Amino acid sequence: MTTLPNYVLITPARNEAQFIELTLKSVVAQTFRPAKWVIVSDGSTDGTDEIVRKYAAQNDWIELVRQEERADRNFAGKVMAFRAGWAKVKQLNYDVIGNLDADITMDEGYFEFLMEKFAENPRLGVGGTPYREENSSIGTDALDLEHVSGACQMFRRECFEAIGGYPEIKSGGIDLIAVFSARAKGWQTRRFPERFCWHHRTMGGAHHTGLRERWHRGRMDYLLGSHPMWEVFRSIYQMKNWPYVIGGLLIFTGYAWTFARGAQRTMPVELIKLRRHDQMKRLKNVFRRTLHLGTQIGDEASA
Repeated sequence: MTTLPNYVLITPARNEAQFIELTLKSVVAQTFRPAKWVIVSDGSTDGTDEIVRKYAAQNDWIELVRQEERADRNFAGKVMAFRAGWAKVKQLNYDVIGNLDADITMDEGYFEFLMEKFAENPRLGVGGTPYREENSSIGTDALDLEHVSGACQMFRRECFEAIGGYPEIKSGGIDLIAVFSARAKGWQTRRFPERFCWHHRTMGGAHHTGLRERWHRGRMDYLLGSHPMWEVFRSIYQMKNWPYVIGGLLIFTGYAWTFARGAQRTMPVELIKLRRHDQMKRLKNVFRRTLHLGTQIGDEASA
């Protein structure tokens, strides 16, 4: 019988009282629990701390770390909160470290499944699953089995330490940069579609909502080095989702506007090259599949 790797979880949480108890119940119910789960309250003022304390009192492997409230809110703050949790587990004996959002739930065998994947493949550096949201599409990233969403992102310890953890970037994209950093170091990254987790708040919903979220998505695509051709097709694809047409146009407008302003990209140049190569490869695969399907339909029509 294969011995499963030990894992630890870190959850930065800022005013997550609405959902964090769902996450706590979900992790407590796991068939294979973490050796340690550090929840870092990043200046929460809504009762988040009280909810976590209740579960920590009943489970000695859960620890609450309290940070003082910050006036500004950005992704660099989330990274600092994660690092505070990381410092709490560095001396522990573990094999895998996970970044788990405070609004995620999953089935009871979720982490056991992921640890089995790490046990099976010693070159797996980053692993995870797709996430689902109510009345929302995951988008084209669902087709990319090498991308691991930041909603629940698991790293082999050696991989996470090799990339230096998450970069301290205010605008976001830290999970994407971490995945490409791992691949640049020679690690494999994999999303396993056999399972999924539920994301109870719309991705990006804590910072941007509605039409503004679409514009922000395009802006972030530029900052994170997305290829212009990829962005055109991404925007067209998103036009089929609500708000129809306008959403896709706003994504492209956000990208083009950020380009016109000459904004400095936040992803390192060597990772941008890797990402663009990946995007072009995926586009070619889509075109090949479309051409093959068109040929099949044509053959059947003429038969």
